[in-house]
Amino acid sequence: MHHRAYQSITPANNSFLKRKWDQIRFDTHRNKVATAKAVIDNEPPRTYLHLQFNLKKLQMAEERQAIVERDNRILLEKMASVLKMGGRVDNRNYYHHRSLNKTKRQRELLFITHENRAILKRIKSREPHYNHVEWLQQWRVNQGYMIQISKYQHQAKKNVLTKKKKDDKTLPTLTQSPKPAKTPPRTKTETQESPKTPPIISPSKVSLATAAP
Repeated sequence: MHHRAYQSITPANNSFLKRKWDQIRFDTHRNKVATAKAVIDNEPPRTYLHLQFNLKKLQMAEERQAIVERDNRILLEKMASVLKMGGRVDNRNYYHHRSLNKTKRQRELLFITHENRAILKRIKSREPHYNHVEWLQQWRVNQGYMIQISKYQHQAKKNVLTKKKKDDKTLPTLTQSPKPAKTPPRTKTETQESPKTPPIISPSKVSLATAAP
């Protein structure tokens, strides 16, 4: 037999309030159960486009198809030219050979030329740190000191003396008389007809001869 009064599980002083509180607690529990998320993920996996379609393969197929179409067009043009020209052999090339990287090589050569000119300009505008004229004068002074303090004849002094001797031989002295010009040889008739001239005696020899006795 069911009683109309609320029968609470736990003891309470007021059955009306106890029933209200239990109902609120039960509604909160049902709401939590309804909004609870599943612990196990039972949804289908996510689909990715790069797994469904291989875009690289499609691109390569398109490129291959473009190459085939180009070759077919070139072959069709050749066949049309053969039909138009009557099937003659065309083995001559009327085109000039052109370099594909000519402009690039020209730009590189121009760039290198500008750099070399700039480097040469900087080198010429740069003043030297050392003066070679002063070095040469100092070396000559030191060479003179070495010749003066050397015990034996120095090699540089030998070179100077030999050079001086060569210069003396090449230069004519004041005591030397110039060589007479060569006269043409006389014939036999001229030597027979020409009278004999007495020898010329210098005054120095005469004075020596008189002073001897």
